[in-house]
Amino acid sequence: MTETVANILIIDDEVRSLETLERTLSFDFNIYTASSIDQARQILADEWVQIILCDQLMPEMTGVEFLQEVREKWPETIRIIISGYTEAEDIITGINQAGIYQYITKPWQPDNLILTLQNAVNLFELQRQNELLAIELKMTADSAQRIINARRNRLKDAYKDDNGIIRAENSPMDHVCDQIRQIAGYDVSVLLCGESGTGKELAARALHYNSLRWDKAFVVENCGALPDELLESELFGHKKGAFTGAVNDHTGLFERADGGTVFLDEIGEVSQAFQVKLLRVLQEGEIRPVGATRTRKIDVRVIAATNRDLEQEVREGRFRKDLYFRLAAMTIQLPPLGERRDDIPVLATYLLEQAMKNLNKKVTGISSEAMECLKTYHWSGNVRELQNEVQRMLVMGKENEVLGADLLSPRVLMSVTPDEQQGMSLLSSFDGTLKERIENIEVKILYETLVRHRWNKTKAAEELGLSRVGLRGKLERYGLEKVEQLPAAEAGNR
Repeated sequence: MTETVANILIIDDEVRSLETLERTLSFDFNIYTASSIDQARQILADEWVQIILCDQLMPEMTGVEFLQEVREKWPETIRIIISGYTEAEDIITGINQAGIYQYITKPWQPDNLILTLQNAVNLFELQRQNELLAIELKMTADSAQRIINARRNRLKDAYKDDNGIIRAENSPMDHVCDQIRQIAGYDVSVLLCGESGTGKELAARALHYNSLRWDKAFVVENCGALPDELLESELFGHKKGAFTGAVNDHTGLFERADGGTVFLDEIGEVSQAFQVKLLRVLQEGEIRPVGATRTRKIDVRVIAATNRDLEQEVREGRFRKDLYFRLAAMTIQLPPLGERRDDIPVLATYLLEQAMKNLNKKVTGISSEAMECLKTYHWSGNVRELQNEVQRMLVMGKENEVLGADLLSPRVLMSVTPDEQQGMSLLSSFDGTLKERIENIEVKILYETLVRHRWNKTKAAEELGLSRVGLRGKLERYGLEKVEQLPAAEAGNR
């Protein structure tokens, strides 16, 4: 790539001085000459000039006065005065008013003059690069803002119609979603109650993204995971040197979320000492970082969650009543997954799709037999446990095949009751005579063994110590048949 030669305009009313400068500089630069201010103005209007080298004593005006004019019209041009006079007042005026880069005195040395002009050219290029970088940074900032806004809008859209909560038709979660829609727009604190894994954080995000604070920060803290000292620092921040290990100032989550929402999960686990500190923050709307002497105003909406019965905790003196009422301006109760049996196929299908993306493995779905097992299990760990079970099935299953019941964990498999199959009603309880109770157990063992061996009756009979004829007789007696596999896509989500 050819290097561009800089354009330099020399202005001097003395023809001999002008010619000498042109001869000296023309080898290194592209030279324009002007013996008057008017000629200089015309050249500047017609040509792109990087450097002006102007004599101080010109007939029309001083060089400093002309360079003041240049500064207004062509501010990017580097301006240099050359003169035989070195009056301090002229130099100061030139620097302050005309923004002059150098004041060169006569007689000048050719090498020094060329070096000065080369430095001026470098400065010009650096100025241009700086301007381009500033433009690029502005464009980058604008692009980043557009990306952030697009992501925020996608998040808002994800929680708009059904609050992002996956469920079937006529689900118990419909009432929860109705409450979220009703409450979200009002700037009040909300307490989410329910067992671990029921989706309290998801509900908190739905409340945030349907609120007026949706375009501000949403931050999460698990209050049960940290001791008081660390929790205080994490939420309210700390100053450098406030405690051992505090090597820098730390901004707390409340300050980071200013204008947005703070979600305090497992709020029932905090100590009574910390409850007092949190109550003051909620009452006063201000925080004081650990080690700080001054408080800071904050504006956040607090959403808290607990798997405890906080009203019972209040009655028994383990949770402050005043803090409870600060947190529970509105309360939403999330049902356990065991009360949402019809949601399980929809949830399992959705969780499988997410797992396939995360693990980069594709299968064609979950068999109806496996789905029946999932629907029957009690799910003490709720949606989180279901998520782990689906992920386990995907890992253990074969690529591009249906995930069968044989891939389920033993605890899930042993709890199955395919109610639609004749004879399976015996599994619904253990009431009845001794004979009926023994038959209940026998049916359960038969079914679990068959599923584990993928309905290979020869292997199941061998394990149970039965002949194939004996096994067939028991299957006919109890009406045990393999449930046909259906595409998992049959379970769509809302």
